[in-house]
Amino acid sequence: MATTRQSLDEFLAPLAVDISKVHSLAKSFYCTFTQLARESQNQFLSTPISDTVLRPENNGEGRGGTNLRVGFIELLGSHNEAKAGELNGDLNGHSDSQHRSRVKRYLEKAWPIGEQLKNNKAEDLFQWIGKCIAEVVQDGTREWGPEKREALPLGVTFSFPMIQHTLSEATLMSMGKGFAITSNLDLGKLLLEGYESARDPSLPPIKITAIVNDSVATLVSFAYQLRSDPTRKAAMGLIVGTGCNATIPLAISKLHPSKRPAQVKVLDDSEDSPDLKITVNTEWTINGAAPPLHELKFITPWDTTLDAQGEAPGFQPFEYMTSGRYLGELGRLIILDYFVNQLQIPATSLPTKLLQRHGLTTTFFGNLGPHLSSSEPSILKQIEAEVPPANVPNAWHWTYETADMVFKISKAIQRRAAGMTAAAVIALLGCADEIQLSPLPSPSPSIANGQSLHTLIDEPAIEELMVGYTGGCIMHFQDYLQDCQQFLDDIMNAEFGPSKTKAPRVLLTPCHDGGIIGAGILAGTVMTIDATRDDGYTK
Repeated sequence: MATTRQSLDEFLAPLAVDISKVHSLAKSFYCTFTQLARESQNQFLSTPISDTVLRPENNGEGRGGTNLRVGFIELLGSHNEAKAGELNGDLNGHSDSQHRSRVKRYLEKAWPIGEQLKNNKAEDLFQWIGKCIAEVVQDGTREWGPEKREALPLGVTFSFPMIQHTLSEATLMSMGKGFAITSNLDLGKLLLEGYESARDPSLPPIKITAIVNDSVATLVSFAYQLRSDPTRKAAMGLIVGTGCNATIPLAISKLHPSKRPAQVKVLDDSEDSPDLKITVNTEWTINGAAPPLHELKFITPWDTTLDAQGEAPGFQPFEYMTSGRYLGELGRLIILDYFVNQLQIPATSLPTKLLQRHGLTTTFFGNLGPHLSSSEPSILKQIEAEVPPANVPNAWHWTYETADMVFKISKAIQRRAAGMTAAAVIALLGCADEIQLSPLPSPSPSIANGQSLHTLIDEPAIEELMVGYTGGCIMHFQDYLQDCQQFLDDIMNAEFGPSKTKAPRVLLTPCHDGGIIGAGILAGTVMTIDATRDDGYTK
């Protein structure tokens, strides 16, 4: 007996999200994130930077650089003159730019990290990184002459989880994203050894001044560039590119004692305060965030298949559903399932790319649609160009109907990702006490005596909580950015009601050079703190 074919909408129902489901996820994530901060050993990892360093009253100045991109940046502060030289390292690879009025970049170069380097042992990768750094330092000495100092201070941004007890030291944890390097590596030691192996004697040595995760650097850069307006607060750094991650300041009392740094960089006498807020790299996609996804039925059979076929099954379920490394493969699995099992198309007659693991990219899906293509409005022709028919007798061919199916699948994947990211953003802001979320399991803001929980909250002094975002996926995958902002607005409306007096608006704001600028800001800030600690600052 033949089975009844499902319509595409019915087939895609497991991906469907609405405001009720996303609001529930935000509340569940809020509880989960609070618990992870308090208990997890591999999530909500502290960085020894206080909130006072993120938002100092003074303006830092200096010159720095980036890796991998590598280059020099100049932080102008408020005086338009640079006095200190730093080299800033960014291993994440963002290349967009903004806010050039306070930051200048010089002699920048970029290198892709190839698959062979990912698969090599750690020493090989870091020797290559050292060679890239040395190449740009050489360019700098030719441009400005040899440095008089004994060593160039180096600020490093690295896009993987790490354990830090001081700002200049970091121990790598499991890396993911296709890297074969094991955990428990001393990042600073490897970088210094890599540079020394490539350094010509005429070049100055380097000194590790600051090491941070790329999402931390994004927040540092964002806060630096968003000063002066008391009604707007740079509350969070968000990356949705190849991977997905977020950083936010949390009270040190919310963290497990083992995650409290030995030394915290501050600009006042608050180092021993239990209310001190320090910058936390959440690594929110690691499997500690999985329970809400299961409980609220966000995880579909396609997600389970994608996870099982990955390099580290079970490691980052939230990332598999929201970020650029994985959404293309998720789309391919869904298309193949529907075409073979619902449309009854023989797999052997389908385009080769539909049958190959990672045969379709996130970029392909993200650019699909008449409103996104700069040269070809026809979805059918876009797909035919990227996914041509198989070179076999009686090969199956695309039609307008099946091309439209692919577009609808890509949109369903993107909308779910945007809703999940928005839910996680709201949850994290709640965890950091930036907004006051009502407790689970209440689906509405009402409490006993018919009084709204949120009417007890004074009108907020902050009108906008700014979330500095970067990453190609949120910027270029269909309407990811717009949908994410709409979900943020809708969640806040569902939680607080339409009144704007009970909570600030959560607003996504671009910060595309965070990795490059953030580490340079920290390197300059650390030098300022260390140089002036005798004048009243606390180291």
